Amino acid sequence: MKLVTAIVRPERVGAVSAALERAGINGLTVSQASGFGRQRGHTEVYRGAEYSSDLLPKARVEVLVNDDGLAGVLAAVEAGGRTGQFGDGKIWIIEVTDAVRVRTGERGAEAIA
Repeated sequence: MKLVTAIVRPERVGAVSAALERAGINGLTVSQASGFGRQRGHTEVYRGAEYSSDLLPKARVEVLVNDDGLAGVLAAVEAGGRTGQFGDGKIWIIEVTDAVRVRTGERGAEAIA
């Protein structure tokens, strides 16, 4: 099993979720995040005062998937999250040794099916 974690633009979460659904993924976790990469934050004007923020709003999307579904998840997240601009995000993959469905006690692949 793999845990796929993606940091994407908040406005792209709907597209990422829809692409994952089309790829047959039936569960994901989304949380708010802040960060920066090459774009290094932004400057805004609020009530006439200009201020700089080093952290940009991002969304963290996490999907637990069996090894055979990894390629489809990666393709879906890339397709849904890509705008072609700096700040589109990153994806990383972590090996997961076990998973447990709390409600039933199922373990491993059965827990994420």
